[in-house]
Amino acid sequence: MPVEPATLVAFALTAAAIVVSPGPDTFLILRSALADRTAGYAAVLGVQLGLLVHTAFAIFGLSILIANSPKLFDALAVAGAIYLAYLGIQGLRATGALAIGGGQKAAARPMRALRDAMLTNLLNPKVLVLFLALYPNFVASARGQVTAQLLTLSATLIAINVAWQAPLAWGAHQLRRWLLRPKITGAIARTASAVLIAFAALLLYDHFL
Repeated sequence: MPVEPATLVAFALTAAAIVVSPGPDTFLILRSALADRTAGYAAVLGVQLGLLVHTAFAIFGLSILIANSPKLFDALAVAGAIYLAYLGIQGLRATGALAIGGGQKAAARPMRALRDAMLTNLLNPKVLVLFLALYPNFVASARGQVTAQLLTLSATLIAINVAWQAPLAWGAHQLRRWLLRPKITGAIARTASAVLIAFAALLLYDHFL
């Protein structure tokens, strides 16, 4: 086994604490699930695809390269902030049920949810920092097979993500009838959109102020 069992358990507990903390991924999954059950699961898949790309970056050293280049890292932060703000503004401009579904046709919701979740995860510099700050503490170079260790840790992280986010999407959709009452829908949409815009502002604040 590439990673020692005790190390893997420690990583899993640390990763679980991070995963259950609300972030842009969580709010996008909830918003998508309220619009459409399939869209909710598509958003969950989108997050995992983003994590797979981050894993590839870590394995090939691109994450370290980006983090060590202030201009590239700042560009990533700006791109992520702009995209989150765009999603938030979209939600604020829509009304009623459209505020939850983003105004798109039902058939287009899953693909759009997958795209939004994947891009949000990829453009979130905090996820990049997570890989750089968390993974080195659980990778033992002396054991060799560094690539196998990284893949094992990422597989564990993704499994924890799915175990948390899939039931979250399911639960949100089950409550859809109650949550989609006009007044409640408007409040949820405005709150979710405001949170996404707030995350965008925090990204800019963290890197430029």
